[in-house]
Amino acid sequence: MVERVISDSRVLPFSPEAIFDVLASPAGHVEMDGSGTVQGVAAGPDRLSEGARFRMKMKLGLPYQMASTVKEFEEDRRIAWAHFGGHRWRYELESVEGGTKVTESFDWSTSIAPRFIEMVGYPERHKGNLAKTLERLETVVAARQG
Repeated sequence: MVERVISDSRVLPFSPEAIFDVLASPAGHVEMDGSGTVQGVAAGPDRLSEGARFRMKMKLGLPYQMASTVKEFEEDRRIAWAHFGGHRWRYELESVEGGTKVTESFDWSTSIAPRFIEMVGYPERHKGNLAKTLERLETVVAARQG
């Protein structure tokens, strides 16, 4: 079976709680997005939880909106969401020496059309965005820490 997950990890010098506060906030997604496609929050709660639905303003050439649902949620440890296509963006946090190891994953094993995602090259294009997002996440958490 083909592995349909790409991921990147980075140790951030912050507590899991401080990092999770950004991840569980749709507004935080705008700040930390490394792809340049997330433009704003269209609707949803201020803080996400299991089953929460939210909609983001996006732009990839043309502006559009994307509704997502939180599919995995463990406070200060794991959060993942998916939209109608079924593929997931997941963040896992682990306390380590020097801070918290954050792993961001793009998982298209849950997609309704995994072969299409591969044919259009999205996993390859998204690899660099994972690293950029983790770098931006560190900057956002640092700014919120004061």
